[in-house]
Amino acid sequence: MNPLSWALTLATFLLALAMFLTLLRLLRGPGAPDRVLALDCMYLNGMLLVLVLGMRYNSTVYFEVALLIALFGCVSTTAMAKFLLRGEIIE
Repeated sequence: MNPLSWALTLATFLLALAMFLTLLRLLRGPGAPDRVLALDCMYLNGMLLVLVLGMRYNSTVYFEVALLIALFGCVSTTAMAKFLLRGEIIE
């Protein structure tokens, strides 16, 4: 195996571990802002995991999926933060 393959395997494992630890924070978070931050971190780790898999399998479809994850994650984080601040999303 070449060094790039080892690095991608290690990155996949570490990102999966980070997602698991973030899931624990999401379930055990002491407050709503902590849970929103954990969810934000989880979609970021998921997007990075999809990008690493795209590099590993040499496919451009993964990069489009990562772009969609980033877009939906940004919109959902903004909506959740607005809901926590004001109690409503649509004014």
